[in-house]
Amino acid sequence: MGEELIRSMIRGLNRLIILWLLSKEAMTGYRVMKELERITGQPLSPGIVYPLLYELEEENYLAGEWRRRGGRRVKYYSTTPKGRETLRRLRETIKTPLKEALKELLREE
Repeated sequence: MGEELIRSMIRGLNRLIILWLLSKEAMTGYRVMKELERITGQPLSPGIVYPLLYELEEENYLAGEWRRRGGRRVKYYSTTPKGRETLRRLRETIKTPLKEALKELLREE
């Protein structure tokens, strides 16, 4: 039960983390997947990450751009103005008492 609760919580944060990562710099889907694994400590399959990227792109939070790299085409994702505005609004939401609750929750005893 405990592991499933942790995985569920992280799944809920994946879209937010993706928006945040891609607001900093454009990345390939593979790099997004590896960064999510590094940040969350949870292994993530392409079957989880790529559908999130496609969904966020379809909803205009992300834009994909095909680039040539090493003789092949690779898609780089970055946030759109809508994605950056949504991230800003999420940050504002978290600045409420939720931020203090999260700090308290994360404080090591």
